[in-house]
Amino acid sequence: MKYLNIVLVMVLAILFIACGNGNHQSDAYGNFEAVDYIISAENAGKIMAMKIIEGEEFTESTMVGYIDTIQLHLQKEQLKAQRKATASGIQNILSRIEVYQEQISILKKDKKRIDQMFADGAVSTKELDDINGNIQVVEKQIKSVQTENAKVLGNLESLDNQIKSLKDFIEKSKIIVPKAATVLEKYREPYEMVNVGTPLFKLADLRIMDLRVYVSGDQLPMLEIGQSVDVIIDKNKTDNESMRGMVSWISSQSEFTPKIIQTKEERVKLVYAVKIRVINDGRLKIGMPGEIKL
Repeated sequence: MKYLNIVLVMVLAILFIACGNGNHQSDAYGNFEAVDYIISAENAGKIMAMKIIEGEEFTESTMVGYIDTIQLHLQKEQLKAQRKATASGIQNILSRIEVYQEQISILKKDKKRIDQMFADGAVSTKELDDINGNIQVVEKQIKSVQTENAKVLGNLESLDNQIKSLKDFIEKSKIIVPKAATVLEKYREPYEMVNVGTPLFKLADLRIMDLRVYVSGDQLPMLEIGQSVDVIIDKNKTDNESMRGMVSWISSQSEFTPKIIQTKEERVKLVYAVKIRVINDGRLKIGMPGEIKL
């Protein structure tokens, strides 16, 4: 009788475990991922400062360092001085134009008087031709000065563009975290020399993460974009905890089960990748396993 009771208890325990496993069986498995990106140097030179550590979180765009800009500043000041000297020549040109215009004004008054005298027969044709010739000479001088002025203005525009270019280089010497993100990896330290395009650090926004899972063809009709699903993660060795997630992407093309699936039977199956977007409350990490239950 005692033996029969022991057997009965064991059978009930097995049934209980089997039922428990059946109720908590998940529909798909995968790992959490985030979109990461690398911040690279936009200018060449020595890193003078870079205050950033791996794992640090930023909530907004922040300047974290800069690359040496002394030579750029010196070049900019030199161009500004050159521009000032060039601009001073414009005033001289404008003054010369004013003088010529005053001469034309006087010549035109003389011409009006000579025209009247010529009509009365008081002056010769030569005198009329001389006054007209003088006016034409001064007009050509004005055009010549205006052409000279255009060259100076062109030089000023060229200098302005060079100054703008240097200001852009100086601005790009700043090392900036462009938006809210977490530092995943750091590749360079202060006082190291870098070139344009040298990777400095890697960032990712971990506030929202994606669980990439793989589902079979017969499970695919059960999923649609925007659908809410239960996301299950490990709490400890024996227990799980649940979060809410939303289907954000479903692959339109099938693929073989990824190599991370160890059994041969699973590896030869055709599956579809699905991304479940989950708001991260601090429990989720990149590469962490997760499951979904539809």
